Amino acid sequence: MYKLALSAVISLMFASAGLTTASVAQAATAQSAASKKAQVKKVKARQTVRLSAPRVEGRVVKRITRVNGRKKVSYQRLITAAPAFATMGDLAGLSATRDPLDLKSNVALVLDQANSEVLFEKNSNIALPIASITKMMTGLVVVEAEQDMDEVLTVTDEDVDRAKFSSSRLRVGAQLTRANMLHIALMSSENRAASALGRNYPGGKPAFVEAMNAKARELGMSDTHYVDSSGLSKMNVASARDLAKLAMAAYEHPMLRQFSTDANAIVEANGRPMQFGTTNRLVANPDWSIGLQKTGFINEAGRCLLMQAVIEGRSVIMVFLDSKGTQSRVADAGRIRKWIEALKPATLNIGAGSAPVYSTGM
Repeated sequence: MYKLALSAVISLMFASAGLTTASVAQAATAQSAASKKAQVKKVKARQTVRLSAPRVEGRVVKRITRVNGRKKVSYQRLITAAPAFATMGDLAGLSATRDPLDLKSNVALVLDQANSEVLFEKNSNIALPIASITKMMTGLVVVEAEQDMDEVLTVTDEDVDRAKFSSSRLRVGAQLTRANMLHIALMSSENRAASALGRNYPGGKPAFVEAMNAKARELGMSDTHYVDSSGLSKMNVASARDLAKLAMAAYEHPMLRQFSTDANAIVEANGRPMQFGTTNRLVANPDWSIGLQKTGFINEAGRCLLMQAVIEGRSVIMVFLDSKGTQSRVADAGRIRKWIEALKPATLNIGAGSAPVYSTGM
């Protein structure tokens, strides 16, 4: 009887233990299934990322690929070319004009300074933005106004370029003489100096701009219009033929010749010396004899150059507008020089009224 009772108790204990073990196993199985389900979801989520298109994060592209079944993440920096900026000359279709010297300038004019004979021209009657070549007219107005060149002028907030945000070495508050302002405006194309010159004209900037346009009319520059003294505005326009007239008028003033053709100079600002250099590397080239020059650049105008030089004993005026490439205007001047040197004297149109050696364009 006792054995039967004991057997019953043991059986009951095993049954109970079996139930507990089954419950634990069942719970473990359920947890394992849930864990696997979660893992499946994670895998699916990762697969979604792998199958998605490359994601661009700023300038870096993130790429996720599989190599031998394993995920591989790589990053590749985007290399994007800067969008080409169409100049006003390009928009006018001038880039379609070809010439035998393969000039990179959309506009070119070469003039005999002695008799105004046209030796070479390309779209020379088209008015285009002239950028800092504007400063040559600024200089002409200043010297002909006979203002005190020793007067000290101050750069103010009004002289800061907030249209194109061009850089300047002259800080607000810098003080220079009018002569030094003119010097670095012509030699180094200092925009704040050119602005200060106009602002300190009797009547201020509006009167100065009017004087610039009046001088242009006086010189017969019928395709020319100015709106500022620095050339930062695309509304400062002129044709190459007009600029040749400006060059010949400016050449009559020794100060403009000297200031524009100095390779470098030290000027005082607030009593401290500052060194400035030319924007035209041909000035320091001993193979060139340059008597007057001015460079210019804004996006709308391209690279520009106005220059007087002596080639083979002959004084010529060169104008290049809307040239493509940092050194292209200088290279074009070199092509013109070689072309003139290669010509025989009889073909140089020395006689007044003779036809141009080369002419093309609109």
